[in-house]
Amino acid sequence: MHGAAMETAAPTVTPLSPADEADWEGFVALHPDATPFHALAWRDAVAAGLGYDTPYLLAREGGTVVGILPLVHLKTPLFGNALVSTGFSVGGGILAMNGTVAEALAQEAIAMGEARGVDCLELRGDRALFEGWPTKDATYAGYRAPLLADPDERLKAIPRKKRADVRKGIKAGFKVETDAPVALFHDLYARNLHALGTPVLPLRWYAALKDAFGEDCEISTVNAPDGPVVALMTLWFKDCVYPYYVGAAAEARKLHAFDHVYWDLMDRAAGRGIGHFDFGRSKIGTGAADYKKHWGFEGVPLAYQYHLIRAAAMPDVNPNNPKYARFVKVWQAMPFGLTKRLGPYLARQLG
Repeated sequence: MHGAAMETAAPTVTPLSPADEADWEGFVALHPDATPFHALAWRDAVAAGLGYDTPYLLAREGGTVVGILPLVHLKTPLFGNALVSTGFSVGGGILAMNGTVAEALAQEAIAMGEARGVDCLELRGDRALFEGWPTKDATYAGYRAPLLADPDERLKAIPRKKRADVRKGIKAGFKVETDAPVALFHDLYARNLHALGTPVLPLRWYAALKDAFGEDCEISTVNAPDGPVVALMTLWFKDCVYPYYVGAAAEARKLHAFDHVYWDLMDRAAGRGIGHFDFGRSKIGTGAADYKKHWGFEGVPLAYQYHLIRAAAMPDVNPNNPKYARFVKVWQAMPFGLTKRLGPYLARQLG
């Protein structure tokens, strides 16, 4: 395997132990590329909410942490067997001080994958780390930008058409709550996913995220006269705010409540001194990607890299794959209540 150039002697890589956890969190707190998907709260939520094994790896040099690799072992009957960094997230790959550390972590993960008989090791990130690895870099883009502190300047930075939508949402005078129940969010989100032909993860997953991240996991709602029409689950992490999951009733777009939930979050985040807004991941060429561009966010292709162990090719489990087009149509045609019951069984295997 061709990897990053060797820069120093190889570090010592070990499984994360309870005694290492404070050092892990300290490394995440200081590393500029860290995301909430690197935090141990994500691991705790995966274990509690989805029941998967999380064999995290830690690299040290002379006792000092120099790299981490959070892994989720996704062993499923329908969609294969893989080690994913990080499962159920849009990122969370290797964090390392240099290429030597990254290489050592990858090699240890490969050895683990071989011992566990997985199909592949998947590393999710915003750039490719290793030469020669199969790389998927034309499927997803990430949308992140600095958050302007002044609300007038922030509004002016939004392209004209979307700016008009945002103004309509502001003028509507919606009431925004920031402590909505997880069950309310889950119902709205499940309805959204049903319309898209995508199964929803179990309620306990979202509850586990809320429990693991505590006050740094917020569920906000935009309330119309007849009740909540939008529910947004947001992660607050360091100098960035991550609106991660959003569910909305059919009338939310027409009311401009969908736009307002993001504008309100930007406003509150700027008020707290947060410097960046991460609009998340979207598939390139989709309506979701276009929506973020309309806000003025430029997509940056994400690079997901794979080391194939038993698999002959990179996995391609996503709704844009023609192989799953019929499933999407069938799922959309099924009664919502049935999809809400069956969805968690399928979604927890997708990772």
